[in-house]
Amino acid sequence: MKAESSRKDLRVKARHFSWRFYIGTLIALSVLAALPAVLYGAPVLKESRHFLGWYLLYWAIVTGLFCGLTAYQKQRAFDRPMRKLSEAAKRVAEGDFSVYVAPSHRADKLDYVDIMFQDFNKMVEELGSLETMKSDFIASVSHEIKTPLSVIQSYSTALQNEALPQEIRREYTETIVASSQKLASLVTNILKLNKIENQVIALNVEPYDLCRQLCDCALSFEGAWEKKNIEFTAELDDRLIIRADESLLEIVWNNLLSNAVKFSEPGGKIHLRQTSDEDAVTVSISDTGCGMDEQTKKHVFDKFYQGDTSHYQEGNGLGLALAWKVVELEGGSISVDSTPGEGTIFTVHLPLRA
Repeated sequence: MKAESSRKDLRVKARHFSWRFYIGTLIALSVLAALPAVLYGAPVLKESRHFLGWYLLYWAIVTGLFCGLTAYQKQRAFDRPMRKLSEAAKRVAEGDFSVYVAPSHRADKLDYVDIMFQDFNKMVEELGSLETMKSDFIASVSHEIKTPLSVIQSYSTALQNEALPQEIRREYTETIVASSQKLASLVTNILKLNKIENQVIALNVEPYDLCRQLCDCALSFEGAWEKKNIEFTAELDDRLIIRADESLLEIVWNNLLSNAVKFSEPGGKIHLRQTSDEDAVTVSISDTGCGMDEQTKKHVFDKFYQGDTSHYQEGNGLGLALAWKVVELEGGSISVDSTPGEGTIFTVHLPLRA
């Protein structure tokens, strides 16, 4: 916001083409050209052809000066910058996103061409970021898809051995099913994320009971937390009707609860808390798991980012990115507070629609 405000201030200070200055210059030079006639009078010009010749020469010199000055101003203020911009645009079209076009004037004397250069540099910077994100996304997706496919291929090949014991055969089959489910989950999350990012999904805003939804989502992980002997507690209102897209928010709660269970050590604790006021509702999910360092917190909502590689096989790094986009689509916000070795708290703020 601060950078955007600064750029708006620069726009206010920018000097644009002035017709007043242009016409004023033309009038001044015209008066200068007519100066001999004003000083000596028209009769003198009629009586002396010799003087008339010098007067015409003077007029031609003044006209030449005016044309030269105009051409120089046009070349300096327009032609040269446009040639520079054209060359930079050509380099960008060829895939070079390191291009930077420097303004021709100081920061306190920018004109409209300098502002155009600034907008061009900003555009190139964004294009470079998008290109990097696209490359990283393709690389990450390829890796995420390749891993379960390799597992499926390896174990399917092993199952062709007719002499394989029944127990090992069952174990291989379970591994193939788990890899298939992971692959299906990855594709589903990618499609959901793509639809949300491209605003293909239209919000189906309807009133529903948020507390009931939170209870249902938590109970769906009951087997998982009981298996790890995790103490699960909840602090919820009896009933809270909100207007939102129920199916999309279910994605948020499931992903946050799944992470809490995944990263909590056996015997740990998970606490689900919901509070509300007249304007918003707040839902927090805390755990006593491994926690995150500052670097992990900065990238925890990035696609395919997994700070704790020990749980790599349990996810694909899209859950929190998906949760972030859903909350953003609902007009809310999501934040994380974490300390390494002590646990993590994810907090979701949602506005209460009328």
